[in-house]
Amino acid sequence: MKQILTAAMLIALTATNPLGQAADESALIAKARKIHNDIITLDTHVDINAANFTKERNYSQDLPTQATLPKMRSGGLDVAWFIVYTGQGELTPEGYDRAYKNAIEKFDAIHRLTKEIAPDQIELALTSKDVRRIAKSGKLVAMIGVENAYPIGTDISRVKEFANRGARYMSLAHNGHSQLADSNTGERDGKWMHNGLSELGKQAIVEANKWGIMIDISHPSKEANKQAIALSKAPVIASHSSARAIANHSRNLADEELALIKANGGVVQAVALKAYVSVEKSAKRAEASAAIVKEFAEKEGFPILERPAVIAMPEADRAAYGAKLATIRAKATPVIAERLKDSAPDVNVKDFVDHIDYLVKKMGIDHVGIASDFDGGGGVEGWNDASETFNITLELVRRGYTKKQIEKIWGGNLLRVLDEVQKVAKKLQ
Repeated sequence: MKQILTAAMLIALTATNPLGQAADESALIAKARKIHNDIITLDTHVDINAANFTKERNYSQDLPTQATLPKMRSGGLDVAWFIVYTGQGELTPEGYDRAYKNAIEKFDAIHRLTKEIAPDQIELALTSKDVRRIAKSGKLVAMIGVENAYPIGTDISRVKEFANRGARYMSLAHNGHSQLADSNTGERDGKWMHNGLSELGKQAIVEANKWGIMIDISHPSKEANKQAIALSKAPVIASHSSARAIANHSRNLADEELALIKANGGVVQAVALKAYVSVEKSAKRAEASAAIVKEFAEKEGFPILERPAVIAMPEADRAAYGAKLATIRAKATPVIAERLKDSAPDVNVKDFVDHIDYLVKKMGIDHVGIASDFDGGGGVEGWNDASETFNITLELVRRGYTKKQIEKIWGGNLLRVLDEVQKVAKKLQ
């Protein structure tokens, strides 16, 4: 069961309101809590590290990661799509082999969590019926998405293999052009490898349609996305992207893409990653925060190095450097929060829900969903880990969304697309 709002929590949440508004605020929070408890909440993008899926260290414990089972329980997050992510590497047999091994390690980690580590707490879902059955049983739900199809190499049969391993969505590129598709990162220098999709990428879409994998257009280039939508026989998704009209970042979707996704019957999962929610606000906050961290580092005689210098370090030295920097940042965090609250406020839940509002206005209520990108750079003030998930529902209620609309945004739309994709797959098979 999801967490029930206690009287003490209500008092804490309303204590700062004028007396005349306290009763209304309490009623609004109670309304939002009931909706949150009644519906299935689904986050389509939670990154993982296989090192956190061992018998000794795993998500059944309250690790310092943004997503764990206790944090999901606390915040009322029912479904987490755990991500089989592979960074873009060389387009060589050796590169493909390393990528494939990385992907299999992450697939195995997710299965280990649901079958060996905590089968009494979380179960893997492959269909929308699974999601509803597992949620009704009181367990949390795991699903699997593949971020970057680079690990399939040139073996198109691996698309079916990944489907058999539980993958239910897959993107054809990440940050860097893959053998399958151009990446959004080509906008930096205007250099493209395929001018959209490669021939192998087109085959991958055909295979994804055939085996019931949703095609994810969050990372590829605009041209690749347009070609993918045109080619796909099933609706597509953007697993973690927001509106480019609000935040002009290449990872966000332009109005032209939104219109195509709507016509295709797909869904856009707005992402709570600060730089994609507000480019300017995020950059200003990051610059000011870095200056404060540097102050703390200088007091301890610790030099903050540029990224290339850190990467060039021997692995042991790099780990030690990272640990020390993390300690310094932790010390600086309360000072950053206090000093920058007015001069450089953080990107927050309201900023994030502005994207949801925009997407709903442009595409309609049936084509919008939610993603955190936790443990992959995501999180905003107010939804910085899974334990704060209720704050999204509260903001949606505050803006006048109904229970039916919120249920669609929190997962109903995504599951509808999954159903349609799997229906197409059965016909193609």
